[in-house]
Amino acid sequence: MKRAKTDPIWKLMGVLFQSHPWHGVPIGDDSPEIVTAYIEIVPTDTVKYELDKSSGLLKIDRPQRFSNVCPTNYGFVPQTYCGEKVAELFGKRAGLSKLVGDADPLDICVLSDRTISHSNILLRAIPIGGLSMLDGEEADDKIIAVMEGDVAYGAWQDIGQCPKSIVDRLKHYFLTYKQAPGSEALKCEITSVYGRDEAHAVIKAAHDDYSVRFADIEEVLTAELRG
Repeated sequence: MKRAKTDPIWKLMGVLFQSHPWHGVPIGDDSPEIVTAYIEIVPTDTVKYELDKSSGLLKIDRPQRFSNVCPTNYGFVPQTYCGEKVAELFGKRAGLSKLVGDADPLDICVLSDRTISHSNILLRAIPIGGLSMLDGEEADDKIIAVMEGDVAYGAWQDIGQCPKSIVDRLKHYFLTYKQAPGSEALKCEITSVYGRDEAHAVIKAAHDDYSVRFADIEEVLTAELRG
């Protein structure tokens, strides 16, 4: 994949066209210590946005039907994929077998003291931990990070420095955002909260899963562009 990026046609594409946030934006040279995050939702959003995987545009998934809103900036890490390696790590952590990844890019929640007014942006994030979230039989990890350079949170290095109230708000959001009022059955389960080292391992696994799942994406596109 790196060889294809040196092809002049790819450099020209980057000048003429907006990159696809999942495939065309790099994970970051300092990954997993610092990663690129593409933000789909900010805390003021009352509509749930998510990436349209085909076009690379941000689309409305659904209005937030109830009172819960995401307490952090929320999106995903480019060039990641929750597949076999992510599921294997989750299974070892939770003592579960026969899990699969959710086949989406790796989700990330980014804490910042400053209000970001809209989504569809990139930022550099420092992972400090994560939530082991199980959605049915699918591993759906949520990396918790702080925005690089943030005055209030930017110096945090591990989830242990994060107040329990913030973690609890994140857990409550993800446990209830798919649940209708009056429904007793939880659609999701959080099996554990983990720290920085495990977050780094999950990011590496997700990047490896991406490299397997989309191993030939740039070669195929290069051949198509050249006709």
